[in-house]
Amino acid sequence: MDEVNIGPIACGSKATPLTIIAGPCVIENRDLTLSIAESLRGFCEELGLPLVFKASFDKANRTSGTAFRGLGIQEGLRVLEEVGQTLGLPTVTDIHLPEQAAPAAEVCQLLQIPAFLARQTDLLLAAAQTDRPINVKKGQFMAPQDMQYVLEKLRTAGAAGVLLCERGTFFGYGRLVNDMQSLPLMRSFGAPVIFDATHSVQQPGGLGGATGGNREMVWPLARAAVAVGVDGVFLETHPDPDTSPSDGANMVPLDSVQKLLSQLRDLSRVVSGW
Repeated sequence: MDEVNIGPIACGSKATPLTIIAGPCVIENRDLTLSIAESLRGFCEELGLPLVFKASFDKANRTSGTAFRGLGIQEGLRVLEEVGQTLGLPTVTDIHLPEQAAPAAEVCQLLQIPAFLARQTDLLLAAAQTDRPINVKKGQFMAPQDMQYVLEKLRTAGAAGVLLCERGTFFGYGRLVNDMQSLPLMRSFGAPVIFDATHSVQQPGGLGGATGGNREMVWPLARAAVAVGVDGVFLETHPDPDTSPSDGANMVPLDSVQKLLSQLRDLSRVVSGW
């Protein structure tokens, strides 16, 4: 298993606890983003879990063209830079275009490839040419074994490290399901595997012009993934998810995140002893 260094965090190391990648879906404004980051840092410090803070400067794949997309790359990266400098947290954000890789890498310690773009070779190569590791979300339309070719593209291009992320598979219209077999299968490729607990409960297009979801299912799916044996868990959170301009239906309320992370930490300790 290749260890992937995300700033001071060694994801995939037997000595490193479960890696947590968490934050709001999109950067709404500076103050809210820093407030969420500070709360998450406190939770993870108390639980002894390493945290990578996640927020998107642009949601380029919104269902509706009129939906809120974020602050844009310049202002969004400025906010993420402040999170890193003031709170001492490594950060990650999505990139959608090859030209976004270099500026995002100047600020963030991890780059993320959205699921819909997992096979976009030019985007993968641009990310690999930075000195940052990459978290690639498995496309909802892809079999887990197909991710070995994504991994091969990135490694051949000299990527600093690769995480493979499971986030559910299309099951008819407006529904995602999780095949837990995909987690050990992708891990067998030699890359750490992350389970995206909140996007896995999305209901694409479930609200007509917006994506729906069922946040109550985040808890059992996250526990199941940790029991199977993953290297990290990804989740999105918000103080009031129902008012979030993006993915509110599947986000975990911020005031319940610590309880969920405590359960996942305790379960991961049991699993690590098997």
